[in-house]
Amino acid sequence: MRIALGISYRGTAYKGWQSQPGGGTVQDHLEQALERFTGTPVRTVCAGRTDAGVHALNQVVHFDTDLRREPFSWVRGPNTFLPADIAVEWCQPVPGDFHARNAALGRRYAYLVREAPTRPSLDAGRVGWVFRPLDGAAMCEAAVHLLGEHDFSAFRSSECQAKSPIKIVREIRIRRVGAYWRFDFEASAFLHHMVRNIMGCLIAVGTGLHPPEWVAAVRDARDRRLAAPTFAPDGLYFLGPRYDERYGVPQRTPALDFLPGTPAENSP
Repeated sequence: MRIALGISYRGTAYKGWQSQPGGGTVQDHLEQALERFTGTPVRTVCAGRTDAGVHALNQVVHFDTDLRREPFSWVRGPNTFLPADIAVEWCQPVPGDFHARNAALGRRYAYLVREAPTRPSLDAGRVGWVFRPLDGAAMCEAAVHLLGEHDFSAFRSSECQAKSPIKIVREIRIRRVGAYWRFDFEASAFLHHMVRNIMGCLIAVGTGLHPPEWVAAVRDARDRRLAAPTFAPDGLYFLGPRYDERYGVPQRTPALDFLPGTPAENSP
């Protein structure tokens, strides 16, 4: 049978999601916990790989197993063996044609930025930081230039392995919540470092270094060297993928409520 799990984690202590020979990744810890729970090796497939320092509130994975257990057991069992900053949030048996990555209709990220004269302390590693005031109207105007289907070569890492730089950005929302700015992104898929590189450009506009139309010029140039530096991973959260409703995969976890500005409805 095929099982889907929803995973939340704080990425500060890990080398990203994807398993590495030296260990130290979220996938390594999850698969070790699943093996201890099941007694057999388990290989997982995730919805979206995250970089070192990036967090996830509803990472979705799937795996195949012959072991029959109640859904709550697939939550409590692995959690017994996981570090405190990684947790299985839910379990859902899914059809055999479900694939955590290939079946995703879209993916969602949020970036949380603290605007303050002093650097973060209690929330260090969980938020980005700017000490200059941000112009929300200018950033929203700049974001419009990134909506729709475009070649996002200017916003991809040199290490990106995606076959095509063309993606569809469906939504960018920017709003202030107290001392924080929350940026939400939804797209068909994202290139490596795409959100962090877009964030760098939006912050450059927000602090007055460039006008909003500069973002369109960077987009059309398709040259990474013309864009702003990659923003820090600290405040980036993978909110999770979207799937066809027939799979019955939860769209959110209680962990989503950690982020200020998350509405109560099913869509963050």
